[in-house]
Amino acid sequence: MNMTINRTPSTEQTKTPSLHTHAVNDLRFIRDMMERSSSFTAVPGWGTMLMGSTAIAASLIAGQNANMDHWLMVWLVESLIACLIGFISMTIKSRAINLPLFCKAGWRFLLNLFVAIIAGIPLTIVLYQNGQNELLPGLWLILYGIGVTTGGVFAIGAVQVMGGCFILTGMAALFASPLWGNAFLAFGFGGLHIFFGGIIAWRHGG
Repeated sequence: MNMTINRTPSTEQTKTPSLHTHAVNDLRFIRDMMERSSSFTAVPGWGTMLMGSTAIAASLIAGQNANMDHWLMVWLVESLIACLIGFISMTIKSRAINLPLFCKAGWRFLLNLFVAIIAGIPLTIVLYQNGQNELLPGLWLILYGIGVTTGGVFAIGAVQVMGGCFILTGMAALFASPLWGNAFLAFGFGGLHIFFGGIIAWRHGG
């Protein structure tokens, strides 16, 4: 006579899958926290695109007047507006993803970026005073690219690529005709910001 014996899984057997799942979830949480603490993920996609849009507008306004003082003033005002947009949009995104703006990686990113920008202030003054205004577009693009590239080491990968593109654009501007200076600024601060801002927004959120 055949007898069927029903065996009930032991308590240890039923606990094993749940313990394994719990451990995997803990490891994922730890990994995510380590990644977030070592890289600055609050780089704003939509904010970067907005910065690019204001740069396009500035290039159109600056290009309407051949007066160098007017041209320089337009771009200086644009730089202040862009910095304000960048800071506000980074603050909003950092709160949305629950990552402190001035975390360790955030400090490193901002420090590298703004040191390069601040270095451009005295260089801009000297070139302007010596009548070498045709060098300003290339200088601005290269310095900004350096700041973005070095700061990008502590941020997402797209930021470093964007910085490299700014450096190449600035190098091209230095060797091109001075008549193309405004166009290079529009391409760099306008086009590159919009393009890479779209990539960041798509892959890493607004």
